[in-house]
Amino acid sequence: MAIKNIKPTTNGLRGMTKLSYEEITTSKPEKSLVTSKSKKAGRNSQGRITVRHQGGGEKRKYRVIDFKRNKFDIVGTVATIEYDPNRSANIALIHYVDGEKRYVLAPKGLKVGMKIISGEKVDIKVGNALPLKNIPEGTMVHNIELQPGKGGELARSAGASAQILGKEGKYVLVRLTSGEVRKVLGTCLATIGEVGNEDYSLVKIGKAGRKRHMGIRPTVRGSVMNPNDHPHGGGEGKAPVGRSGPMTPWGKPALGYKTRKKKSSDKLIVRRRKSKK
Repeated sequence: MAIKNIKPTTNGLRGMTKLSYEEITTSKPEKSLVTSKSKKAGRNSQGRITVRHQGGGEKRKYRVIDFKRNKFDIVGTVATIEYDPNRSANIALIHYVDGEKRYVLAPKGLKVGMKIISGEKVDIKVGNALPLKNIPEGTMVHNIELQPGKGGELARSAGASAQILGKEGKYVLVRLTSGEVRKVLGTCLATIGEVGNEDYSLVKIGKAGRKRHMGIRPTVRGSVMNPNDHPHGGGEGKAPVGRSGPMTPWGKPALGYKTRKKKSSDKLIVRRRKSKK
């Protein structure tokens, strides 16, 4: 999907870009696959803010996506490619021969009228879903399960993909977009191809209001707050952070402080993701 430049008729539009949406074939979603989505604004059941910088945003309906791809050996036809306000990737409406309709993530190269299918030993074609153990080495996949039957959890955002590196017993080695290499059970399903809408990350927001439409509220620097609001606050003029280094608003170290809890799946990570420089 190409990037379009906006004519700079105002200061806010200068430098702004947007997607051309040339792949989108309809603007109306399938009613049977749409549910309501309530706004949370980062608040819990008591009304207290538990996640900062969330609120406002456009009204949106949730599209029910088939991440499990468990409709085995039944051929489906791509009816439409649609925009989904809840994710960076586009989605595809599939009409199956038994009359059922489902949404799936639209991989790169999927067109209206193409056939897709899920199964144990289906063809290695874009949009088909099958167990990792039956996918050849070097194949690019997305929507990868971590537990058989749970549904895809890895490589689901726009432009994301993972590569099959090899097999080790009942596990398959998978290299993710981040550079992490991990073992995944060979019985877990994955979909062939890369997620489409790969130009999503190149879009320039351009103005603050567009962020507010997304439901993202402003972030204020701690150094301009009062000392009772943030550890970095207070002092005359610009003052250094002090203490032992940058802190979160709650006094925890902001850099280098490990927050990840020990998980049983840690032993399946062969190589950690590449460090960001």
